[in-house]
Amino acid sequence: MKVIHIEDLNDTDQDVDHGNWRSRRFVLASDRVGFSFHDTHLRAGTETDMWYANHVEAVYVYAGKGTLRNRETGEEFDLRPGTMYLLDGHEKHTVKVEEDLRTACVFNPPVTGREVHDENGVYPLITED
Repeated sequence: MKVIHIEDLNDTDQDVDHGNWRSRRFVLASDRVGFSFHDTHLRAGTETDMWYANHVEAVYVYAGKGTLRNRETGEEFDLRPGTMYLLDGHEKHTVKVEEDLRTACVFNPPVTGREVHDENGVYPLITED
C-alpha cells in the first residue's frame, strides 16, 4: 500500500513544472503497476500543443475551464469540471486554458518522470530497467 499527500511531492523530482503546466506525479513506472497517475495544473492564459505518440492518456478535469482541440480533425471540446477525455488514438491535440485547469491524468505505458516534451509535443518512450 502507498499513501501520498500532494504536498509531499512539492519540490521533489516528482514535481515537474514546464511553465504552462505543473504536474505532480503520484505513481510512476518505478512503482511497477502498469500505469502512472498525475495531478496536473494547467495555467490560465496558456495554450499547449501535445501529442502522445507513445502513450495513451486519460484526463479527468475537476476544476477550471478550457478547450481541447483535436489538431487532426479540428474538433473542439469544452473542458470543465466533470469532463473526461481519452487520447486512445495518439491524437495531436492542443489545450487552451481560460481558467486554471486542475486535472487527474493516467498514462499507459507509465511514464518514468524523466520524459520531456520534444518539439512535436511528444514524450519519448522510456522504460524502467
